[in-house]
Amino acid sequence: MDLSTLWFWIVAFLFVGYFVLDGFDFGIGMSLPFLGRDDTDRRVLINTIGPVWDLNETWVIVAGASLFAAFPEWYATLFSGFYLALLLILLALIARGVSFEYRHQRPESKWKAWFDGMIVVGSAVPALLWGVAFANIVQGVPLDADHNYTGTLFDLLNPYALLGGLTTLLLFFTHGVVFASLKTEGDLRARARRLATRAGVVTIVVAAAFLLWTGLAFGTPWFWILAGIAAVALVGGWIANLRGAEGVAFALLAITVAAAVLALFASLFPDVMPASNDPANSLTIENASSTPYTLTVMSWVALIFLPLVLAYQAWTYWIFRKRVSRAHVEAAAH
Repeated sequence: MDLSTLWFWIVAFLFVGYFVLDGFDFGIGMSLPFLGRDDTDRRVLINTIGPVWDLNETWVIVAGASLFAAFPEWYATLFSGFYLALLLILLALIARGVSFEYRHQRPESKWKAWFDGMIVVGSAVPALLWGVAFANIVQGVPLDADHNYTGTLFDLLNPYALLGGLTTLLLFFTHGVVFASLKTEGDLRARARRLATRAGVVTIVVAAAFLLWTGLAFGTPWFWILAGIAAVALVGGWIANLRGAEGVAFALLAITVAAAVLALFASLFPDVMPASNDPANSLTIENASSTPYTLTVMSWVALIFLPLVLAYQAWTYWIFRKRVSRAHVEAAAH
């Protein structure tokens, strides 16, 4: 395996980490209108991700930086062509982060409701648009001979891409609701389990349609293997949630997200940005990557620091592993 191929899969790994970790954050944010019967419930839900959401979000920064350094041509085409979609994601993430910090600054219900709404929108928009973006990358977009995107924002909102966006939206929602059942107690925990059961049925149907469409149109042998793992894990997670095995359900949904993202990268390989109008204009691992020297330096940096980042993140989750209850939140308010 040469360094450009290695870094293709490292970038894939970084996006897997982002979607697995920030995915359930998005799900928690989107669940507020469904599980938050009062302000205490909503505070409990937010507190389940309070210590980790910003750490989870750094994965996309590392993924973007690695993409820029390892595949500058891919980065340039992606961020210029998908500029408006990525700008919407960025604004939504900013709105969500601000809302986490500002909703508790004043006691008025309207103030909190305003920021709760921003959390919901700031979670749903990225959950949808990330799926739209990756679906477009997999199916290909119109590129000129200089690898510049020649379409518009509305060209990105095609049926296949919108199905991809709906899949990530539902998958993250279900993942987040299962996380809520894993991290809460009492009635909120029971309601989260019931909601995860109902949402899981819809998610299974939509995800199956998207993976089947992707496989028939762009599938490779590795795609089918990874898509099969994702499908089995998703159904297994739904069954585990139904039986009250919340930890197993959450782990299987994490495997679902990871396998699905890897399946998309497997269907893309060895391209990084296929040209739908002319295959000769496609960006590949070879013509989009940095020099071997750059990739060598990056490899040593990743070898040293990536294990440290993973260890620190694992330690953080271990420290904040306990459930959050209404009693904890109410006591903290006094």
